[in-house]
Amino acid sequence: MRNLILVVFVEAVADGLVFPRTDWPLHITLLRFDVEPSKDGDVAERLGELVTTPVRGALGTLLTIGPDDGFGHQGSIPVSLVERHPILQGLHEELFDAVAQVGGKVATPHYVLDHYRPHISHHDGKRPKPGDAIVLDQIALVDMAPGGNHTIRRILKVWRTET
Repeated sequence: MRNLILVVFVEAVADGLVFPRTDWPLHITLLRFDVEPSKDGDVAERLGELVTTPVRGALGTLLTIGPDDGFGHQGSIPVSLVERHPILQGLHEELFDAVAQVGGKVATPHYVLDHYRPHISHHDGKRPKPGDAIVLDQIALVDMAPGGNHTIRRILKVWRTET
């Protein structure tokens, strides 16, 4: 299985960036999923084609950071919630459909669709503040274990707002 994730980066990133799994740039998870390697071409490339239209339609959306919360076991992971936005929710749902089209299996089925709670995990002293505005200007497809190495992550593709 290949482990992939679609995210909104809120810190600047570069195409092809490789980073340790413990040092993610700040981001909003859109959808984490697993796919079988494809015999008829790169499944990540096919998925990229399927999601380009909904991603481009969402780029430029202004999001607002909501209150802090705690996720995980006993709320031990500090996060900043992202206020609900119909474009962000719609993008999440369209990505879910695209992943299903390539035979992907969602890694966290209890946290998708109507149960999707967009948030930004605090990391290394970095975090947004309630009321901050975030522009949805970098959406990326990330390989969670490039070449089978689970200690690193690699950005496969970044869609950006046109400047």
